Amino acid sequence: MKPVWEVVGVCSQSIKTWIVPDSREETEAYAEKEHKEQHLQLVNDCEKKNKKTNVQAKDILSQVSKTHDAIKILDKTISTLEMELAAARAAQASSLNGSPVLIKPVGEKTEERPKAFIVIGINTAFSSRKRRYSLRETWMPQGEKIHQIEKEKGIVIRFVIGHSATPGGILDRAIDAEDAQHRDFMRLNHIEGYHELSAKTLIYFATAVAKWDADFYVKVDDDIHVNLGILGTTLARHRAKPRVYIGCMKSGPVLAQKGAKYREPEYWKFGEEGNKYFRHATGQLYAISKDLATYISINQKILHRYANEDVSLGSWFIGLDVEHIDDRSLCCGTPPDCEWKAQAGNPCVASFDWSCSGICKSIERMKDVHQRCGEGDGAVWSAVF
Repeated sequence: MKPVWEVVGVCSQSIKTWIVPDSREETEAYAEKEHKEQHLQLVNDCEKKNKKTNVQAKDILSQVSKTHDAIKILDKTISTLEMELAAARAAQASSLNGSPVLIKPVGEKTEERPKAFIVIGINTAFSSRKRRYSLRETWMPQGEKIHQIEKEKGIVIRFVIGHSATPGGILDRAIDAEDAQHRDFMRLNHIEGYHELSAKTLIYFATAVAKWDADFYVKVDDDIHVNLGILGTTLARHRAKPRVYIGCMKSGPVLAQKGAKYREPEYWKFGEEGNKYFRHATGQLYAISKDLATYISINQKILHRYANEDVSLGSWFIGLDVEHIDDRSLCCGTPPDCEWKAQAGNPCVASFDWSCSGICKSIERMKDVHQRCGEGDGAVWSAVF
């Protein structure tokens, strides 16, 4: 190789020396080498930039997720405060008979409501004594355990019943005696009757809100099997949401025929004959969040009541910003349906027979359903809500 001369140039604030070759082949080889070095440098720069961009993107997504969670919590807090303020105003202004909100004399300290996770009201009747015992012997805690589950798990369970048309009569005395033995009733300022279920449901929620400060309020019939642990874990998933209405949503036909079991006297309000109701939770079991129960309590005097209580409840939430949650685990069938679902890893919250709107012959069959579809006696105690 012949002697070469050097040229000193400045590139990117560094001094580099070029050696000028004396042949065309050497020139091309040298140029190719320079091209490869530049290409590698560009690739390295791009990789560094991509890594930095990915890290930044992950940071941004993390911040967005945290912000979204914070907004949801704030929304629930604001909604709760608004409802509590409205409830306080309603309590001050209330002077109507039968109101579940107790007005304390001026200067007397207002009693604080006990906190709870879930209040479960089991709708029952004077004639349903054997049904109540079938629940006490299966999924419903009794004795000291009913108070223990309130303290340890925040689950309040009460049979819900009003009064007879003759206050202090034999029917009322029988319930008083049963309550003295078991301490598991919630008495309502309401006259019992099958065609008064909408009014009873409304008064139940208003009374429960006045007695307990709970996250959720549940209504269930006394011929339904319930797994309390699964119910708790199911509702806990929706705890951060401000206004939720949870159940098996349906839209049945509006019955106008006289003599029909579920006839709707105000059928004309739902449009032409053959129309269906709006979506609402079936009445065997449903749950509503604190804000919705408080809303019912505040507005109980002006909420319209239709013939069917589940339709009435659904109608009270139309026009409100409410999330309807259709959860089919709240309406499983009796064995073998609930057995198969449990074996498949989808255990049921509640089980009943659609044909009977409850468990058919529930007094005789409740134990069998509990044995085959129950979550186990210790499940609710070990569940984390």
